[in-house]
Amino acid sequence: MKVAELFAGVGGFRLGLEKSNYEVIWSNQWEPSTKMQHASMVYEARFGKENHSNEDINEVVTRNVEEIPDHDLLVGGFPCQDYSVATTLHNSKGLKGKKGVLWWSIHKILENKKNKPKYLFLENVDRLLKSPAKQRGRDFAVMLQSLNDLDYAVEWRVINAAEYGMPQRRRRVFFIGYHKSTDIYKRLKKSNKTNWLIDEGTIANAFPVAKTNAIQEVELKGDLVEITDNFNKNGKLSPFQNTGLLINGKVFTTKTEPNYDGQKTVLADVLQNGEVKPEFFIDENDKPKWEYLKGAKKEKRKTKEGFEYNYSEGGMIYPDALDNASRTIITGEGGKSPSRFKHVVVSDRGLRRLTPIELERLNMFPDNHTKLEGITDTKRAFFMGNALVVGIIEKIGEELYKQINQFEYA
Repeated sequence: MKVAELFAGVGGFRLGLEKSNYEVIWSNQWEPSTKMQHASMVYEARFGKENHSNEDINEVVTRNVEEIPDHDLLVGGFPCQDYSVATTLHNSKGLKGKKGVLWWSIHKILENKKNKPKYLFLENVDRLLKSPAKQRGRDFAVMLQSLNDLDYAVEWRVINAAEYGMPQRRRRVFFIGYHKSTDIYKRLKKSNKTNWLIDEGTIANAFPVAKTNAIQEVELKGDLVEITDNFNKNGKLSPFQNTGLLINGKVFTTKTEPNYDGQKTVLADVLQNGEVKPEFFIDENDKPKWEYLKGAKKEKRKTKEGFEYNYSEGGMIYPDALDNASRTIITGEGGKSPSRFKHVVVSDRGLRRLTPIELERLNMFPDNHTKLEGITDTKRAFFMGNALVVGIIEKIGEELYKQINQFEYA
């Protein structure tokens, strides 16, 4: 299976997929806000420079989508932005999204490539299903309708890696697209939609669920401009549940619960013992600041303008519990400065922050995957805050490959 990997970061999709029978034949990674392309440097160091593009994907697809070689599967964890459609352009092929929004780069590839990829495998933060706040679910509706217009069916699920035994509580939405030319699309069309979402589908086989409530149908009315303007205009809640599918303009969605009773990896399992550099240990002088930031607060605060207000927040488990999966890694995990959100663990030499290797293990990357001359520990932590859990990609990739080969080439 030939794969093109967009928004590649340091290669999480590639690591997961290449454990099965997939081959990444083209990749793209571009960080717009930085001069040094650190993630791309790591990617090239691990996988080689051949067929790797370190250029704004929008420029690539605007110039010529055929620069991207033909592939079976398009993958990527694209940035979460505002997906709304500004207007209809009469002198083009129709609807165009807001400039600089990277979803529309994916759209352009699917719209303009002569040989479209048969399958899509994409990832995003789970708030995509309910954004923006003033029109819950609109962004996802725009995405689904744009894929529907391009002849894809889509199934999605919000997965928390820890609920399937993985070492980090990281919740993300994963979705898979099937082009109408594929056998899976035809089977999905004929299927009982509840059975597909609970038992038969690609994601259901990779990550089993217990059914919890009835399936809801959501209609996507109108073109992308109309959806942008009118979708769920007065709704307080998004109609999209954590599990669902779209086929032929119809959306079926339901809430599911994970069904897993296998082995679990906890934070203690990923820790390095006795190999930790002194700079990861918390300075005695900084401990009060850490305790304050992690603790519960009820206090008066002032804005820059002098406006006084009451501020309160709950306490966090401090130090982090070792007998549970870790909290979500964020991009600000690195560096010595005290923080509410950085992980702190107890070790035989005192309290300390997590090392880059431990952060890699929490995302199921190989040890020292991001280690490279010129890349700081803080930058390595940033990569892992942006990365995905490789184990999820691996399991969905395996199942997708089975679904395709069981039926397409039987």
